[in-house]
Amino acid sequence: MASVSVESAGGVRTGALLEACVAEHGSASHPYFASPALRNGANLADAIHFLTALHGRHPGVVDLAATRIVDPAGRAWLASAAEGAAAERALLTRLAVAAGPIPSTPGGGASEAAIQAQRAALATLAQSDRKGCALGAALALAADWVTVRNVIEAAAKRLGIEVPANAFGDAAQLRAVADEAASVERALLFGAQQLALQHRALWDLLEARQQARRDY
Repeated sequence: MASVSVESAGGVRTGALLEACVAEHGSASHPYFASPALRNGANLADAIHFLTALHGRHPGVVDLAATRIVDPAGRAWLASAAEGAAAERALLTRLAVAAGPIPSTPGGGASEAAIQAQRAALATLAQSDRKGCALGAALALAADWVTVRNVIEAAAKRLGIEVPANAFGDAAQLRAVADEAASVERALLFGAQQLALQHRALWDLLEARQQARRDY
């Protein structure tokens, strides 16, 4: 759905717009995410540590969103997604421990402050009182996680750790949940876009850290 513009996709169903939003603004389209450099030693370990800092603690985006969602379709999916999120947190923790210390990087204190600010921004988004916003953020996390999982699985392979299947739900299920929430489409897509942009900012941060280590 990357070819569908969120701004110009009049008549397209909400689930398809959600996919387009994540494809356009999320991890898959970031140059560093697609770069072979990310799959190298210290850079891969750096990514795991920062993914853990952003999404490896409870409550996460899905858990917080579950406290805001009242419609049946959203609540049913979130109950299942919360179990998947718990499994992903456990996997991230295992990988971070196996990867060893965070790679030493000039300006590391600023990086830690940046990731904490991102985590706070995600928590605010997932607890938004605007109906549909929190669900959009949670759905976008699940949609983008399919892409993020490529890095997680690369790290697991490097570290000799077996990974379970992604339990967030498949693309068809995510589209169906979004379609059920079409009445709050605008807020849902806003939440999705903001989540995707936070992930994009994460790859910006990791790329800057990689360049700092390279130039040091």
